[in-house]
Amino acid sequence: MSEYTFRPMTKADYPMFSHWLDQPHIEGWWQEGATELRLIEDDLKTGLVDMQIAELGGTPFAFIQDYNAHAFGAPHYLDYNKDARAVDTFLGDSTFLGKGHGAGYIGARIAELRKSYPLVIVDPETRNTRAIAAYARAGFRKDKPATCEDGTPVQIMTYS
Repeated sequence: MSEYTFRPMTKADYPMFSHWLDQPHIEGWWQEGATELRLIEDDLKTGLVDMQIAELGGTPFAFIQDYNAHAFGAPHYLDYNKDARAVDTFLGDSTFLGKGHGAGYIGARIAELRKSYPLVIVDPETRNTRAIAAYARAGFRKDKPATCEDGTPVQIMTYS
């Protein structure tokens, strides 16, 4: 079994993070690098979001963040436990694609979160079948389809 580790994201990670966002397998799921970095900087200042870099054998390959599901007023999370954690993630280094690492690092991080939180929620776009499959392999279950605040159809998945 692979040993995934997590460390807090820092400003030193910005060039790598931006490079990852420019990869073809990320395109369309996250905003372009400069826009996303501005959002990340804002979130780092507030302390509401725990942003982590996933590593395997000391090599960084993915980004994962979690936050209280109600912190940003997402309407599709209103019916869930007040202490639920929402997660957003992407596997940035394309050399790690197709090898089970997506489900692996997600499962490892969720195991850590479940020690402190009763429920973990994700909301991949309904057309992002690769993400939905990785979440399912990591132990998430489909709950319900919903529409997020910008009108995008999402599949809410839960881990409890």
